[in-house]
Amino acid sequence: MALSRRTLLAAAAGTALAGCAPTPAAPPARPPTAAPPTGAPSSAASASVVPVPSATPSASATSSAPAPPSATPSGSPSPSASAAPSEVSSASATPSASPAPSEVPSASPAPSEVPSASPAPSAGLPARAAVTARYAGAVPTAWGLDVPGVLTTLPDAAPAIALTFDACGGSGGSGYDAALVATLRAHGVPATLFLNARWIDANPRVFENLAADPLFEIANHGTAHRPLSVTGRSAYGIAGTRDPGEVYDEIAGNLAGLTALLGRPPRFFRSGTAHYDDVATRIAADLGQRIAGFSTNADGGATLPAAQVQRELTDAAPGGIVIAHMNRPASGTARGVAAALPALLAAGRTFVRLSDAFR
Repeated sequence: MALSRRTLLAAAAGTALAGCAPTPAAPPARPPTAAPPTGAPSSAASASVVPVPSATPSASATSSAPAPPSATPSGSPSPSASAAPSEVSSASATPSASPAPSEVPSASPAPSEVPSASPAPSAGLPARAAVTARYAGAVPTAWGLDVPGVLTTLPDAAPAIALTFDACGGSGGSGYDAALVATLRAHGVPATLFLNARWIDANPRVFENLAADPLFEIANHGTAHRPLSVTGRSAYGIAGTRDPGEVYDEIAGNLAGLTALLGRPPRFFRSGTAHYDDVATRIAADLGQRIAGFSTNADGGATLPAAQVQRELTDAAPGGIVIAHMNRPASGTARGVAAALPALLAAGRTFVRLSDAFR
């Protein structure tokens, strides 16, 4: 898909994405999550220009071609807050023979918007103070959906497609599209699920069910669903992070929570609105997160009708990364995916999780 078309579809998603905007209060309490970001907005006009330091490892670096994914996933581990689900690929076009975990709806009420303690950095991660000091005064040179450090396609012309689904959380954005997940399971199609901290808080039982299924990979969709900027830039009316410290908080809060729940850190990150500047992407790399962008916007922020979702997914090129949403069950996403998958599988198209392609 051409970038211009991708950008237009992203722009059309503004209304839906604004519905997933951060609430005025601090992120909900879910030990461990990040404290509400503090600090005055930084000003690119008043800051002196400082060369942006290179991050190690680079978020834009790609690895060698992936090994062929396993045709059949291993048995699902039992959900546990401390045990990690197995990292076994399930990219076969043939429906999985193993029984899928039951669809467990979340009965938990939405959590109160209460500030929580700032998480201690996970082992091996730099401290917040070290990151803010390193990037103090750094001035970004790029902003948007596709900036240095953002992965938009699979490496080495991989023939498969990576389906990714966002769950934004917050007011109007904490639903669960059980029909979509059931369709993926019925066809044995793997996916990477980007979950926001607020969505996990609102759906703890569903989270456990998804995390226990090796068909899915859990990824980091941020703490308060904010665009990632060091200068406070916004996207679709959602205010971005304002300085390196707030970038750190937006990534590290949910990173710490997911690490505690999964027993290992997630490998991939996508910000609220999928917008970044090129300083923020370097901070994400410092925190061990690879940023997943997209080449196909399949549901326009859960705003497109089912027929258009079907067309976008059908037209997705091999080696592409597809973005759609799993937190708006009333949208056309599930029906569009259900309509597209049988023909794609019959044509020999294959699907992978991001971790299957980026090893």
